[in-house]
Amino acid sequence: MHTIKVNLKNRPYDIITGYAILKGMGKYLRALRLGPDAYIITNKLIKNRYGHILDNSLKAYGFNVKFKLIPDTEKSKSLKIFSDVIKALAAYDRKKLIFLIAFGGGVVGDLTGFISSVYKRGIAYIQIPTTLLAQVDSGIGGKTGIDLECGKNLAGTFYQPQVVFSDTKLLETLKPKQLRDGMSEIIKYGIIKDKNLFRYLERNYRDILNLRRKALESVVSRCSAIKAQVVAQDEREEKGLRTTLNFGHTIGHAIEAAGNYRLYSHGEAVALGMLVACDISRAKGLIPDKLQRRIEILIQNTGLPVRIRNLGLEDIIRAHYRDKKFTGPVNKFVLIKGIGKTKIVRNLPLKLIRAAVRKRLS
Repeated sequence: MHTIKVNLKNRPYDIITGYAILKGMGKYLRALRLGPDAYIITNKLIKNRYGHILDNSLKAYGFNVKFKLIPDTEKSKSLKIFSDVIKALAAYDRKKLIFLIAFGGGVVGDLTGFISSVYKRGIAYIQIPTTLLAQVDSGIGGKTGIDLECGKNLAGTFYQPQVVFSDTKLLETLKPKQLRDGMSEIIKYGIIKDKNLFRYLERNYRDILNLRRKALESVVSRCSAIKAQVVAQDEREEKGLRTTLNFGHTIGHAIEAAGNYRLYSHGEAVALGMLVACDISRAKGLIPDKLQRRIEILIQNTGLPVRIRNLGLEDIIRAHYRDKKFTGPVNKFVLIKGIGKTKIVRNLPLKLIRAAVRKRLS
């Protein structure tokens, strides 16, 4: 196991990464003294594949275990599912000392964290991310939320977990599309923070997609460390440091919303959003054509889309206005000046945004 510390002043916690470490969860959680009652939010697929390992580990150390299943879809981040789960939790929580476990991908993690932050004005929760995307990004940092019909993550809180437990063995049953989704966020980290990571991805992306253990452990640990450092310095996105992690997400979220969260997955949408941000960066003279093309080649090589299909320009533009990074009428984009160099730009002209999105339309 490898431990990465998220050095927050008020609530520091560990990110534990390793291979086949889920079976040690009970022993680790007993030391945290969170209470005896574990309420695990997950989906049917994860429970069927790995639920017995977690269940046995927790029960071996005296925990009571309750699984709550939600649909395996982005639609689970909705007011309806939130309401259903929190009502079920309240009905179960009688004469108990409960903590929650998010056992799944980003949807499960975001929903569970949000419920933890508001139920009884805040109870403890644990992240056990089971997708590559969640292990390198969404499971870390305490951003919780649910989607509204008009936009993604518009209801949410900052609420940190007690620990993040990333078992890379859980990634071995992921479908290629899920691995590509994770690669999108990994590429993002390389672009905005680490040129060595970016070069590593250019050489070794096949090893990650082919589930080579060493490659998986390397990128999960490196991305977790980057995110931990950023979150420790700017937990609530007040200093501009954490904002850089939104590279590709402004238009990415708009593409997701415009496609009704069915046409493009989060990773696919972010890949397209990064390319739009690169196109804007190039148009503003911040990066050369060569770098723009290098980024596009890596994204394309991993099997992620480089063209926006089956969506109209105006649908994407309308959706981008609902992005939570807007301050009143003023937009905010993360652009790049090179690998590892970002620039936050406010009030970009709509003409420039339109041109960059149009360039990616097919």
